Amino acid sequence: MAKFSDIVGQEEIKAELKSAIDNNHISNAYIIQGENRSGKEYVAKVFAQALVCEKLGECTDGSMNEACGECKACHQAASMNHPDIIYVRHEKPNSIGIDDVREGIIDTVFIKPYSAKYKIYILEEAEKLTPQAQNALLKTIEEPPEYVVFLILTSTAEALLPTIISRCVTLSMKPVRDDEMRAYLIRELNVSDSRAEICIAFARGNLGRAKALATSEDFDKIRVSALSLLKNIRSMETEDIMEALKEIRGYGFDINDYLDIMAVWYRDILLFKATHDMNHLIFRDEISSIQKVAAASAYEGIEEVIGALDTAKTRLKSSVDYELTMELLMLTIKENVAG
Repeated sequence: MAKFSDIVGQEEIKAELKSAIDNNHISNAYIIQGENRSGKEYVAKVFAQALVCEKLGECTDGSMNEACGECKACHQAASMNHPDIIYVRHEKPNSIGIDDVREGIIDTVFIKPYSAKYKIYILEEAEKLTPQAQNALLKTIEEPPEYVVFLILTSTAEALLPTIISRCVTLSMKPVRDDEMRAYLIRELNVSDSRAEICIAFARGNLGRAKALATSEDFDKIRVSALSLLKNIRSMETEDIMEALKEIRGYGFDINDYLDIMAVWYRDILLFKATHDMNHLIFRDEISSIQKVAAASAYEGIEEVIGALDTAKTRLKSSVDYELTMELLMLTIKENVAG
């Protein structure tokens, strides 16, 4: 069952939502913003379950603002089948149109809850709302029925109209501390200390990403493939490089995670070049290769590559041509660091 106590980190958000429950002061609309896999969907699920729980405050551990996890409503919420928790769906993968908002929200918003005190609409990927869809949503948010709670989830609130933002309580997901992630990965996923350290380094405070890496059967293969490419890139032809990238992409791994593997590799090289200390490296088992590249490469070149990796991620997020973006990145790497 989804409970506030199961949310790792996010103390400010938990305090805000639990206080709203304690004081019976639930706002009609919340924006929960955070990067992909940061856990905003789980936060919304926890809050929604608490709002529909038939025995709120009767948790066996004495918590007064946790769902009980035992009543019919909690079981329905946990299986995403509660009639008063509506997940707004959209047909097109890259946009949420006005018809989606009409069918998912406007057509039903004035129908009172079936069994709970509140009727909760969970709208994921709200950054994909078209301008027309946002204007339609705004009209509903401006004068909602008192029983309605909107949970608007987005990677960035800046994608929403200022008038929508002004009518919502905005909650921002924060990076999870390394020690909290480490404890979670070891306790809940039973990973080794060394595997946890690697996952934490790549996750950068994103628990969902750390979990995905910790449980991925392909992660080690991709790690080996990525490092093999970087070690040999100076002697490879462009066609061979692109073929290697195509093979790696075939694993179905998020390209951003793949670029992060590269970024961690070059940060390790930069750190070792500056300190000659291997104790804080992520790829400590690759120390001989790291020493070689660090000795043969200039600081400016390594920093140029790290910047190029960030640029590539931005371009891919903006739907710039994948092959062109990756070819430019590989060319930058070849020109700036020794293999």
